[in-house]
Amino acid sequence: MSAIVFVEASHGTIKKVGFEGVVYGKLTSSSVTAVVCGEASADQLASLGEYGADKVLHVNQTLSASACVDVISQAAEKEDAKWIIFPFDNTGKAIAPRLSARLKAGLISGALGVPSADGVIKKNVFSGKAIAQMKINTDRKVIAFSPNSVGLQKSGVAAAVESFAPEMKASKIHQVETRKLEGDIPLPEAELVVSAGRGMKGPENWGMVEDLARSLGAATACSRPVADAHWRPHHEHVGQTGVAIRPNLYIAIGISGAIQHLAGVNQSKVIVVINNDPEAPFFKAADYGVVGDAFQVIPKLTEAVKKFKASHN
Repeated sequence: MSAIVFVEASHGTIKKVGFEGVVYGKLTSSSVTAVVCGEASADQLASLGEYGADKVLHVNQTLSASACVDVISQAAEKEDAKWIIFPFDNTGKAIAPRLSARLKAGLISGALGVPSADGVIKKNVFSGKAIAQMKINTDRKVIAFSPNSVGLQKSGVAAAVESFAPEMKASKIHQVETRKLEGDIPLPEAELVVSAGRGMKGPENWGMVEDLARSLGAATACSRPVADAHWRPHHEHVGQTGVAIRPNLYIAIGISGAIQHLAGVNQSKVIVVINNDPEAPFFKAADYGVVGDAFQVIPKLTEAVKKFKASHN
């Protein structure tokens, strides 16, 4: 049984979720071929083998979603792949359904883990309020897995890399401009996230949130009202209408916990809520809660984190 894993490279670097996709492929199949689209160094391409890729097919250019469908479908035919795996991110969401229609293959989006022994795959439904158990009956199967659902684990050696130049139809979409998002850690890949809402009272108070995030090595995020008010950039907005995330730790500061926000963060492994309202709905979803003034709690928490790290260096 063989698998094709779509891996996106950007600005010369393979995203963390690409390595995770290769791990996912290795857990489902005996043979894994990573199809990398975009610029990446030879070392990074070969390092995919350390996570389970037996072969790497490299298309050294950034492609539109329709062009990626051409590439992946031809790679699947070339390798006779039965599993085709994507990350459930913006790129995967654009490509996987189109490829599923092209190949007449069943698709499960937002998979929470690898298939069970009988082929059952779990995914969230109803904005995370329930978990569905699904099974694909077609010969070829397309899976879009949720980032941070399997983790990274090395299991092999450097992979052989081949240049791949399949036929592609002329794209109807022309890229005009590319803007790289600011921040050291992309939200979908972050394992630690510090997020804040209107309880911070204004953008001028965000320094303490950023200080806490830096002390933890975390990414920063915000609620929708904060992004709509232009206190923070829109790419930091997490929730049902923003970025859905699955970090190991999510700290929510001054966020009430509306259902739309919870839908995008409730798969976090540990949720810590800091709010001065003991009746805030977010406390019902929290693993740990602190009822208190964020302007007093955050500096003390940041100081404690720095002291802890200093004592363990």
